[in-house]
Amino acid sequence: MDIRIGVTQSPREITLEVEDDAAARKKIKAAVDAAISGATDVLWLTDKKGREVAVPGAKIAYVEFGSPDSDKRMGFGG
Repeated sequence: MDIRIGVTQSPREITLEVEDDAAARKKIKAAVDAAISGATDVLWLTDKKGREVAVPGAKIAYVEFGSPDSDKRMGFGG
C-alpha cells in the first residue's frame, strides 16, 4: 500500500510503500489519528525496506492511502 503525506509549508509530499494488510492499515490509521489529534507529537512510519520516517503531527496537511499500482503510468505524450 502506498501512503502519501502532505507536509505544510513544503512543496513535496512524503511517499512510502508499506505492507498492505488489514491489520497494518488499521495500525497506521490509528497512528495518523493520534498524530493529527495531538495525542502524539510525531508520526513514525516504517516502509517495506525498513526505513523509518518521522513527521511532526502539527505539520501534517493530509494523508492519502492507496494501492501501489493505482497511480503508476507509463508512456509518452497525451
